Amino acid sequence: MLQQAFNGLVSGAFYVLLALGLSIIFGMLHVVNFAHGAFYMLGAFGAYVLLDSFGVSFWLALPLVPIVLGVVGVVLERLFIHRLAPLDPLYNFLFTFGLALILQDLVKRQYGVQSQPYPRPAALSGSIDLGLFTYPAYQVFVLGVSLVVCGAVWVVLTRTRVGMIVRAATERPELTRALGIDVARWVTPVFGFGVALAGLAGVLAAPMRAVNPLMGADLIITVFAVVVIGGLGSVFGSVAAGFTVGVVSALGYYYVPSLSQTLVFILMAAVLLWRPAGLFGREEAAI
Repeated sequence: MLQQAFNGLVSGAFYVLLALGLSIIFGMLHVVNFAHGAFYMLGAFGAYVLLDSFGVSFWLALPLVPIVLGVVGVVLERLFIHRLAPLDPLYNFLFTFGLALILQDLVKRQYGVQSQPYPRPAALSGSIDLGLFTYPAYQVFVLGVSLVVCGAVWVVLTRTRVGMIVRAATERPELTRALGIDVARWVTPVFGFGVALAGLAGVLAAPMRAVNPLMGADLIITVFAVVVIGGLGSVFGSVAAGFTVGVVSALGYYYVPSLSQTLVFILMAAVLLWRPAGLFGREEAAI
């Protein structure tokens, strides 16, 4: 059971990185970024292309790919999403949905639909003795990176002035504007940061999961469920729900495999019936 729970924490690490960026973007822009899964896929393919075509190692791709995708996110926000923001939110939803399809098809046209192999770093190819069981070193590394990123985001949001402004604009945008803070000024870098987190998750996933054009589409629905469970716009809720969903899914797959595909959505329905805003939704949001 403990090993399955640890499997869930590793899966939850990806949910957390994706849900964290998705939640911040929604909180500030009120945009359901359906292209988030495509950016996750681009992160994995970015690491693959750098290694296959240029011989760039995993360790260099780990910071490089998220930075590049973050810049791409900034450009997209300024060129398209910013212009559609004054309109009905449905327009940006449709734009990001179409963008996801375009990115997937472009990658499929270049690399096909078959999965591409990506080797694990040699330094993380072994196993680690965790006392009660041994576990692959790379999965432990992924969990560690996720925890470090969450901790760093937590410190920035709670201990710096910039973080407090972003946190306020994410969870109480109307009140933040009423206090005289220019929320629009922070929208573009925050969107780029959210995209960079998706790219980071993609790079980390490349040695573990099949690198293919549909890998983001297979994951993004679960990530949306994570965000809804945690509470739309709640940063803390995204982290808590991400790890919780990962553990619940892993234990469910082991004990009730017939419900493994629907357990997350059963949990989401139960949470929404009990607390419609999510566990840490805006009525209860706290960092």
